[in-house]
Amino acid sequence: MKSALIVYFSSTGNTQKVALAIKEGLEKESVAVDLKTPQEAADADFDGYDLICVGSPSIEWQPAKPMADLLKAKLNLYRSQGKIKPCAPKVPGQNALVFVTYSGPHTGIEEATPAGKTMRQYFEHFGFTVVGEWYIPSEFHGRLDMSTLGRLGDLRGKPSADELAKIKKDAEQIAKSLL
Repeated sequence: MKSALIVYFSSTGNTQKVALAIKEGLEKESVAVDLKTPQEAADADFDGYDLICVGSPSIEWQPAKPMADLLKAKLNLYRSQGKIKPCAPKVPGQNALVFVTYSGPHTGIEEATPAGKTMRQYFEHFGFTVVGEWYIPSEFHGRLDMSTLGRLGDLRGKPSADELAKIKKDAEQIAKSLL
């Protein structure tokens, strides 16, 4: 049986909703899934899974601090173990999915892509094959103006049930590709 670890940080619930939709999609295709926060995943061995999914909101163009701290700690650990190699050769069977929730109240998706690219680079260095880099527009909780007046328009209620259903379906496709 294939296995996956989903590590996510969510301060308002948006990223958690996406993580749960990914979990449902993977489990529908018989992937065993562990779901953890960055703090809970500190001792997790990424090499022990077929797929690692990491998700964070974009906060000032970067992953949230708990996620950034986890990935930096893993990089330092794997470097000390000699697992980080020049040219970052791919490790067979090691896959990663990166997902970012964002509202982009000022410049839209441009506010989210640096966070996704940053997380992706850790997995590239680990030698993982990155099977997806997803950006999910989401409501900006606590500030109506940031959810309604930005470049993306009205984001209240996002991610919607339909968007979460699509994420679940996309996760099912990733699970099928692992078989």
